[in-house]
Amino acid sequence: MGKKKQPKFKIGDTVVIIMYGTVGKITDVKFLDGAYVYEVNYSEGLYIEKTLQSINEYEGEILYQREQIDIEYKYLLGDLVQVDGYEQDYFKIIGYRTEIWRYKENAWEDVIYELSRISDGEWLEAHEEELTLIADAKRADAIIRKLGLLLSKKNNELAIIAKQNNPGKGEREMTMTKNEKKEMIDGLLDLYNDYCKLYEHFGDDEYHHIMKIALAKIEKAAEEIYPDHKKKQTK
Repeated sequence: MGKKKQPKFKIGDTVVIIMYGTVGKITDVKFLDGAYVYEVNYSEGLYIEKTLQSINEYEGEILYQREQIDIEYKYLLGDLVQVDGYEQDYFKIIGYRTEIWRYKENAWEDVIYELSRISDGEWLEAHEEELTLIADAKRADAIIRKLGLLLSKKNNELAIIAKQNNPGKGEREMTMTKNEKKEMIDGLLDLYNDYCKLYEHFGDDEYHHIMKIALAKIEKAAEEIYPDHKKKQTK
């Protein structure tokens, strides 16, 4: 039994449909009834080998037809991503474009994403393979808030917490109920855990500083809620 004949064309080859003189790209190859047939530009019809010719071998007049291109975007507007080379920064996708390249012997599409850095709004362009998805557009804002990555949020929190610990003249902390203090402790625990993850990932001392301040406020609030427990420990 002889070896099965190999197809003349493969997926991605640029060919001319001889009867029309139009150019297309092979998008599928099938073996039917002992012969190879080809799908061109995702069309519904199939072409046998003798109706096609490589664009490099075709000597007739070429009629370029409108090409239908289906591009699947890996990332969408609003997605939160990280970029190779900017591992300590987070970016939001604010736009993207597709550059279509067509040459006699080759063809491809290149997707380029336009980004805005969360920390300062700096604009950046990156290719798809340079991006890592952190959160899709629906969850991006919640993730940004939770990780404390809003513009200047890190510095603002440092100032706010420091002010709460050292109120100025004429300032006093609001009187809080026991339940409100418990809710505040829950919020501080979330803040502590979030910054703990950031510190483990980036090693930034400012993250560690916020962790210590949050922990001190948790301990202070707990003492106010459970003063008897503190007295027992000091006996």
